[in-house]
Amino acid sequence: MTYEPNATAQTPDACTAVAADQADQAAERTTPTVAPTTAATTTQTTTAPTGTAPTTTAPTETTPTATSPTGSTANTAPTPAPTGAPDSHRTVAIIPARGGSKGIPLKNLQKVAGISLLARAINAAQASPSIDRVIVSTDHDGIAAEAQRAGAEVAHRPAEIAGDTATSESALIHTLSTLDEDFDITVFMQCTSPFIDSASIENAVRTVRDDDADVVFSAVEDHSFLWRLGDDTQAVAVGHEASFRPRRQDRAKHFNETGAFYVMRTSGLLEHEHRFFGRIGIEEVPPEHAREIDDMSDLSLVRAIASTQETAQVIDVDALVTDFDGVHTDDGAYVDEDGNEQVRVHRGDGMGVSRLVKSGVPMMILSKERNPVVTRRAEKLGVDVAQGIDNKASILDAWITANDLDPARVAYVGNDINDLEAFDVVGWPVAVADAHPRVLAAARVILDRPGGRGAVREVCDLIPIPAEAAEPFPISTLTSLWSSTGHPSTSAAGHQPEHLVGHRSAAMSDHASVFPDQQPSVPRQQPQFTHRAEISRANRKQVS
Repeated sequence: MTYEPNATAQTPDACTAVAADQADQAAERTTPTVAPTTAATTTQTTTAPTGTAPTTTAPTETTPTATSPTGSTANTAPTPAPTGAPDSHRTVAIIPARGGSKGIPLKNLQKVAGISLLARAINAAQASPSIDRVIVSTDHDGIAAEAQRAGAEVAHRPAEIAGDTATSESALIHTLSTLDEDFDITVFMQCTSPFIDSASIENAVRTVRDDDADVVFSAVEDHSFLWRLGDDTQAVAVGHEASFRPRRQDRAKHFNETGAFYVMRTSGLLEHEHRFFGRIGIEEVPPEHAREIDDMSDLSLVRAIASTQETAQVIDVDALVTDFDGVHTDDGAYVDEDGNEQVRVHRGDGMGVSRLVKSGVPMMILSKERNPVVTRRAEKLGVDVAQGIDNKASILDAWITANDLDPARVAYVGNDINDLEAFDVVGWPVAVADAHPRVLAAARVILDRPGGRGAVREVCDLIPIPAEAAEPFPISTLTSLWSSTGHPSTSAAGHQPEHLVGHRSAAMSDHASVFPDQQPSVPRQQPQFTHRAEISRANRKQVS
């Protein structure tokens, strides 16, 4: 921690507008506040991450109420602490995330290692023990949905503070004005820093909490010689003498803001309406945590870095989908003199798949390949299969819906660029070790093994199963959802299985037309989509 004295100069609950007497209550605690100019005229809507309907409250002099995650209402007026009670030092993290970024459209939703920049910031905040609530301030419905999916609350930002000229401080102050409680410390975080370390945030919060500083921000040591162009376009030294070139070890330390986070005493932020005031400290972070994304070249760079540095010890999902060629195989084929093809698969993959199938984890092979070997392999493994598919995203989405799954808790394993569309559907995009560079850059997890050489077994072993599901039980015979004519198929006994009744009409009817429209390379072969019987499975918490 580096400290600069006397320098001068933002569990989830639903939020509602604060009553007009909040400033008076704050004044009683001797905490100076400045209410934002929009608080008295703007209707506030804040949504809890549980998906309950937002509560819209016009500012009045009545006591505000908030909707709990279960839908009940409660009086949310702050209760003054008893005289002499210790300060709880409640801390809120606020993440401004506009939808109107210019350099990279919807930059906050771009993914690094399979996780959106917004979710990465939320995850870092949630991992800091001292942060009590995480709130995303946004004007965009898609960003709001992603924030809720990642477990944060949402403060809907009015248009007047959502434009290009709006300051981050205005978003911070607006969000604070919508809360149903006061916070001693505010943590301002930015999505454009993809490698925020929660330990660094925690250090900064504790420095402010312990009254060693009023503001602490993340910075990296910088040894650059800075220059600017003068009015005559001549170079002018900044912060050093052009004629004096001291060695690096002889120069005084100076630092560059990373922009990742700023921890502030809330009363000072409201008083000064700026992130820097009072006693300012620096939380020094290593250069690898100092990356910031401004344009596409920055995004490409951090994706490449993440693909080599971040590995998962656990892939905690409820379902697994894989490509076939290049994943179950090494992407090669044996061709005889008559043009018949054969492929090589890895026997160890079968053991890994069997473990998941017996535990009730839904699995599917999703392939563009039209050779019947794909379906034959799926039948042997006892998993669903959709082959001859050109639009993988559509079929994957339909399968997820039919199995009543959360896309964020589904893993997809791919190897080539036609898998990228499927990567966008799921929360856990996984690449085999020898995947295409673009696939490696988009993956959340990169396996150690290449396709056809144990990659499927590796990913299966990374997926945890509950102990009670480890006991084997009979698996239903595979059945087809549709025949080549597009009509529901029947089982071997000549009737539609009971567990498939209603699946096509309820979840898949919009996608049934995909199959007759396919143009298979093999005459008379239509894409096939088979489905196992649904088996109950435990709901496990995602580990990021």
